[in-house]
Amino acid sequence: MADQADDSEKTEEATSKKLEDARKKGDMPKSQEVNTWFIMIATALVIGIVSTGASGDFARAFTVFLSDPHDIAVDQNNLMFVWEQIGIAVLKILAIPMMLLMGAGVAGNLVQNMPVFSTENMKPKLSKISPMAGLKRLFSPKSLMNFTKGLVKLSLVSVATFLIVWPMRDQLLIMMTMDVGMLLPFVQSIAIKILAMVVAIMTVLAAADYVFEVAQWNKKQRMTVQEVKDEYKQMEGDPTVKAKLRALRMERGRQRMMSRVPDAAVIITNPTHYAVALEYKQGMGAPVCVAKGMDAIALKIREIGSEHDVPIVESPPLARALYASVELEESIPPEHYKAVAEVVGYVMRLKSKMSRS
Repeated sequence: MADQADDSEKTEEATSKKLEDARKKGDMPKSQEVNTWFIMIATALVIGIVSTGASGDFARAFTVFLSDPHDIAVDQNNLMFVWEQIGIAVLKILAIPMMLLMGAGVAGNLVQNMPVFSTENMKPKLSKISPMAGLKRLFSPKSLMNFTKGLVKLSLVSVATFLIVWPMRDQLLIMMTMDVGMLLPFVQSIAIKILAMVVAIMTVLAAADYVFEVAQWNKKQRMTVQEVKDEYKQMEGDPTVKAKLRALRMERGRQRMMSRVPDAAVIITNPTHYAVALEYKQGMGAPVCVAKGMDAIALKIREIGSEHDVPIVESPPLARALYASVELEESIPPEHYKAVAEVVGYVMRLKSKMSRS
């Protein structure tokens, strides 16, 4: 009941930090059916392509042992030679198939998740050796689901195999009378047909199982409201996270400030080190600072101002004084009214003169 209550309280989607922590511990969504699908594909390649040449090697290597075993001398030296020949033949036949199957197993894991080295699963846990915990895992919903999936897979494969083999029953009855040269291609053709059907079935099952496993994993990673709050508090206390959040806030503030530059009536500059953009319209009590900055930011303010035809006036003492004394979205201090009024008046007269001409 407690576990059910805990699951019912997990109403929040997992945060990116929770998902990343789970992956670092090696806890990632994984479908065994996807691995099986890759192995089936590799097996089909082995039987359909590699074994075409291998079957001939097999036939040549073992014909003498199967067809004329009485002609083989059984003295010690000859038996050693025979075993060496058998070993070399088997290695030649199995080397490429084994590499393909191993590669398929690795590919099945890599397609689903990038490799992560974690010692979490290596740590000793009492639950791994506890008989009661083992019984709980044996009769858990996950075990029941795996059993059901295995039963469905076995049933589908059995039916597919029957549908392929049953029409060939007469040929199978005379299979034991075939020589090695005919037997291997015959068995190979049956195996390819069965594998093709199995691969088609496994393609559907693997896709469905992968979607199911990812959904189950995401459900398992869900969090309670309290867990989300605790994680947020923990992250807020992290100096690195704080610095990133501060930098993010500064960048957003800078973007908002730059978006206000086109509203300015005039930009007063140093001319290169400082820039202060002032907004002034009829009815305003005093000009308002909409943007200010030094060096690179000052250059950006001037560039945006030029793009939007905002007048730029060079007045080094006034630019430095305004930069030091006025904050963003605040009116200029009274002590600068006269100097700013002269600049604004000059700009207004200039605009009026240009509009008349």
